[in-house]
Amino acid sequence: MANYQDLYDAIVNGDRNTAVAITRQALEAGSPALELIQNYMIPAMDETGRRFECEEYFVPELLLSARAMKAGLELLRPHLAEQGAQPAGKVVIGTAKGDLHDIGKNLVASMLEGAGFKIVDLGADVTPERFAETAKAERADLICISALLTVTMPSMRSTIEALEALGIRRSVKVLIGGAPVTQKYADEIGADGYAETAAGAVALARRAMAAA
Repeated sequence: MANYQDLYDAIVNGDRNTAVAITRQALEAGSPALELIQNYMIPAMDETGRRFECEEYFVPELLLSARAMKAGLELLRPHLAEQGAQPAGKVVIGTAKGDLHDIGKNLVASMLEGAGFKIVDLGADVTPERFAETAKAERADLICISALLTVTMPSMRSTIEALEALGIRRSVKVLIGGAPVTQKYADEIGADGYAETAAGAVALARRAMAAA
């Protein structure tokens, strides 16, 4: 396959228009969609996450990179279906019941999608029952729940209880995050993991899938 380092650079630099142009050019040249994702898009989002962790990038840069990646990915999706490509895992994501703050959740969803996960985004203010029922219907591997308000955190525990009530707790891992959330709280409610940042959430999701 031809070298499309410019695609990697465009995503890292948050250049949406260039990312789209190079992706289109690569497809017209016959480059496999899956190779573009694995060789350039995923590494680019990993590098963006690394820069964020090192405080070289901040939320605006992270959002621009995610936007560039998603724009290129939109062109690749039909080709992925044709090639029978399998996602890294299926994730149901949303903010906890009563919480309307979704910037962090949107960022995590974009980073996970850039890492090759299939995303089912339920939005904000998601009830425990909806998380559980969607996970069952979609045969999801992971549920990711975000909370910015302390008063909405108990809904995370209720989601785990809803999974148990449906009999699918063992088949779905629950990952949580958000400003007031801690590893201690994750341990208390029986969640499978906690991440402090969007980049950390990607690493956590990958570990969860590897351990499945």
